[in-house]
Amino acid sequence: MKIGIIGAGFIGRAVAELAVRHGHHVMISNSRGPETLHSLASAVGCEIGTAEESAEFGEIVLIAIPLKNYRSVPVAALAGKVVLDANNYYPERDGQIVELDTHQTTTSELLAQHLPTSKIVKAFNSIRVKELEVDGQLAGTPNRRALPIAGDDAEAKQQVSHLLDQFGFDTLDAGPLAQGRLFERGTAPYCVRYTLPALKQALAI
Repeated sequence: MKIGIIGAGFIGRAVAELAVRHGHHVMISNSRGPETLHSLASAVGCEIGTAEESAEFGEIVLIAIPLKNYRSVPVAALAGKVVLDANNYYPERDGQIVELDTHQTTTSELLAQHLPTSKIVKAFNSIRVKELEVDGQLAGTPNRRALPIAGDDAEAKQQVSHLLDQFGFDTLDAGPLAQGRLFERGTAPYCVRYTLPALKQALAI
């Protein structure tokens, strides 16, 4: 599968490494341009490009940028595609966003408003990078870690669940995209290791 990644920070790099390790073709981008990513491409074994090129390249595209920059994500190139949202809200970094401060919406729903024809799935936002890199285990392993996802498209969530399984994690479907609020920053399951039954209990699902 072709996976585009917009954002070459810690999460973007970790997902790129996992994807390449499991046989996927990856293109990664950042806001500073491909010329700043040659060492990463060499180390990971991925392609590099602009955000627009990564969006066009990927069958699935991960958005892993500071939330304040979500309006910079290409729209037309992501039409109809599965888009993974790993964003979290940090007011000290992103500035105050009234809709989030007043709980009118969620981080992923903000992105969905910007990408109205994409299939947004919230994923990878509630695990620390180091744990993403080392916690994966084969399916059926006792006490395998589970990660939550949320989204409005059932087929898209199925694709994401399959990808997470490849990376070594069980998946808990928390429901529609609005339910992403259950595992945003500051919630009980945020960056806590849970098995699938324990995560269901933590999310009250």
